[in-house]
Amino acid sequence: MPRTAGRAPISRRGRVALAAASVSLVGVALPALALASSPAQTVQAATHSYRHGLVPTLEHKLAGDYNKALGLGLPGLNFQLTYGGGVNGVGVTTGAPKVYAVFWGAQWGTAGTDANGNTTLTGDPQGTAPRVQAFFKGLGTNNEGWSRVMKQYCEGVASGAKTCPASAPHVGYPTGGALAGVWVDNAAPAPSQATAAQIAQEAVNAAGHFGNTTSAANRNAQYIVLSPTGTHPDGYNTTSSTWCAWHDFTSSANGDIAYSNDPYIPDMGSSCGQNFVNAGAAGTLDGVTIVFGHEYAETITDQFPAGGWTDLQGQENGDKCAWISSGQGASANLALSTGSFAVQSTWGNDFNANKGGCEITHA
Repeated sequence: MPRTAGRAPISRRGRVALAAASVSLVGVALPALALASSPAQTVQAATHSYRHGLVPTLEHKLAGDYNKALGLGLPGLNFQLTYGGGVNGVGVTTGAPKVYAVFWGAQWGTAGTDANGNTTLTGDPQGTAPRVQAFFKGLGTNNEGWSRVMKQYCEGVASGAKTCPASAPHVGYPTGGALAGVWVDNAAPAPSQATAAQIAQEAVNAAGHFGNTTSAANRNAQYIVLSPTGTHPDGYNTTSSTWCAWHDFTSSANGDIAYSNDPYIPDMGSSCGQNFVNAGAAGTLDGVTIVFGHEYAETITDQFPAGGWTDLQGQENGDKCAWISSGQGASANLALSTGSFAVQSTWGNDFNANKGGCEITHA
């Protein structure tokens, strides 16, 4: 299960240490934030410490109440990302990122193949499976600049560092595509409401399936656990759900495993990004690549949370730029060799003369 024995659980949000002075936004001043006397305890009670890089629903973000009690998740807070010191020597994905897509559960139906060599599934009414594969296959093609935003981050620097020397190991670029494998694990149904422990175990199972049975084999890997339509992994798409996806890691006999909980995004419609960039049928799956791209970008810059790059709020590079619809950092289409895909921007410390900001592309 997530955060196994040997390491005390660390809540990114529990590391909040904001000054009592006013907080500066980009062009806006906020009054002082009133923090609880025990932030870590309060946040863990209100949320879940394993839900890193949690993508809020659009309504929750726009309402301005995302972790409002601790002043978290407010749009535009101009805190730079700092390095967390690494976990077991790992801070970021330093090699070419490897994404393993796991379609979990018999509910996905029977597998086939489309004209582009992507796996299709009869239990996938919106066609998310080939869309996910095409997106990750296309990353690192057409000299795309979205992935280059993340390359500025590194490991091997002092905890609290905001910049990286050229000599430090930086985030790798997914040259020629990031998709490393696809597994349709349909031998049994996925749980209707999978727990975090079950999702983590499925990621460990996937590592074994792909033969990644050592720490070295999993060093630059991430496993995206995709649940079928109609299921509610970790409470997704229930009356209390205010989020679309999250990522974490778990320790195992195969080494530390980075993974994400990627539910069936179309089940939440516009709440999780449908038509956020494109109108009509062209935007039906906008949320799929916006949300899964968010988790991918955060995993490669904070592979084993929170040893990588986060800000004083505990937010990662995707959190700081979620659901921007206009102006600097607005979500947009990313042109890849495999098609055009809606993505959100991610935070760049070096943007705007090192003041920081949300970038959709990078030179």
